[in-house]
Amino acid sequence: MSKAAIAPSMGTFTAPAGSPAAAPSKTKSFVQHAKLIGFLTLISRFFGLGREIVAGHYLGTALVGSAFTVAFVVPNLFRKLFGEGALSAAFIPLYSQALKRDTEQEANDFAAAAVNLLCAILLGLTVIGEAIIFGLLLIDRDFRPDRVLTLKLAAIMLPYVLLICGGAFLSGILQVHKRFGPPAAAPIILNLCHIFVLLIGAKLVGLGKNTPLDMIVAKQTTLAYWLASFVLVAGVMQVAVLMPALRQVGFRFKFIPHFWTPAIKRMLMLSLPVALGAGVLQLSVLLDKGLSMVLMQGVDNAGHAVTHFHFFGHLVRFPMELGAPRRLDLAQFLYQFPLGIFAIALATAIFPGLSADALDKDRDRFRGVLRHGIEASLWEGLPASVGLMLVAGPTAKLLFQHGQIHAHDAELIARSTVIYAGAIWAFSLLQIINRAYYAVHDTVTPLVMSIVNIVLNLAIEIPLLWTNLGESAMAVGTLVSFAVQAVIMLWMLDRKIGGLNLRQSAATVGKMILATLVMGIACYALQHSPLYPYSAGRMSWAMELAIMLIVGASIYFGMCALLGVSLLRDLFPRRQRT
Repeated sequence: MSKAAIAPSMGTFTAPAGSPAAAPSKTKSFVQHAKLIGFLTLISRFFGLGREIVAGHYLGTALVGSAFTVAFVVPNLFRKLFGEGALSAAFIPLYSQALKRDTEQEANDFAAAAVNLLCAILLGLTVIGEAIIFGLLLIDRDFRPDRVLTLKLAAIMLPYVLLICGGAFLSGILQVHKRFGPPAAAPIILNLCHIFVLLIGAKLVGLGKNTPLDMIVAKQTTLAYWLASFVLVAGVMQVAVLMPALRQVGFRFKFIPHFWTPAIKRMLMLSLPVALGAGVLQLSVLLDKGLSMVLMQGVDNAGHAVTHFHFFGHLVRFPMELGAPRRLDLAQFLYQFPLGIFAIALATAIFPGLSADALDKDRDRFRGVLRHGIEASLWEGLPASVGLMLVAGPTAKLLFQHGQIHAHDAELIARSTVIYAGAIWAFSLLQIINRAYYAVHDTVTPLVMSIVNIVLNLAIEIPLLWTNLGESAMAVGTLVSFAVQAVIMLWMLDRKIGGLNLRQSAATVGKMILATLVMGIACYALQHSPLYPYSAGRMSWAMELAIMLIVGASIYFGMCALLGVSLLRDLFPRRQRT
């Protein structure tokens, strides 16, 4: 087995004499794959941004917008739990192993059996979920209108669980074969479908700026039902777009009646703690959405404002204004925008390589690839955190302050975005660290840390909800809990594998921090100078955002080049002269 290291100031692999010089190509490979995934994800995110802008314009942040947001959490929860979580995380290393050690037919049978198992689980969960939703609607007829609408929309979209989880799992098969393009492009379909349905549906139902106030909610509700129905159509299309690539890598759907094989048993054993860990994390997401819905002010069935509730004989004020779930969702979308473009793309590209390296017991190369992934995630995460904190105000106003979203809503979105942005570096780092644990088949540590995360998150955010922070307290809990989790898990991983030799990355990371500080100070000074175009209006907000992006990116890239951050060589390699 080869041994590789990363030079402290170079950030690239150098193989010792007598060993195969595979490390540089391995590093270059996952960075290049990450660039492809990042490019396609960037396109998807731009369409997703368009979707959120159009949805905010027509559905707003109040009753209907918040109801759809919370309802759509349910299928996304299962997608992250099964499609991109437990089964996928356990499946990819085992499938990589099967391709290397077994025949092609045996590997394909294992993949097909895993897909059969996933479909059976999801079908059962969908039936149970629908029964629970309809049971809640029948049992309690005194639900507030926003909660009734949430349950009805969730019932419509619940079958999407099977489609989106299946698609995510099939994407894992393609990723093992280094086919990253189709999986990264598939989400574009959902975003385009949402945009078309919203634009066309709004015209058909007559929802616009001239709509009478007493008709807005009814027309928004009709549009939300259409949108929920077409989510299923988009799910079918997302699976269909993967089919050609799956056939090219030799995968075929087949029903395997006796799929209870040792490989499937091992996958389930590995999946159980991952499922618990992912379940805890998704429970945290669901709790945040649920709390924002339950603790939000609203209206009762008679149309009267509801601002307080009774708690053990005491009258307690609802701490969040109407529309909090939707506003928090938009703030989360803004901080996830840079996260999805690079950090998740990098982690997706690096995971199959980490799995193979760990499997081959080539721990030196594993450490080297992992350190390089950590450096790359921080290279993007640090400036993204500071940059988004600086531009949250004009960004929220430019993108969302129109239609049914008013100035006060945009201000609340911006305030939460500033806090969420502080955690981008931690989210980016965790994308790599979690996959490193899964690659060495340690699924217990992420589980334990997920439980710590949710306890810490709730302990911080709930008391702060009744302070001046209001709904932004949810962002504070997220920031602190994920920052703590990232640091602790990196420290534990370092001890677990006998040292990551993080000192070799200290110089590179230090240069990134310095470049980020210089960028942040310069942009902050520019914001408070007479040259900065402070005024109300879309053109002014666009100019503010453009100036900050151009200046910030120029300073950061310039400082990285000046300081010799060699990661730029992997991201933007020079063409060799012939």
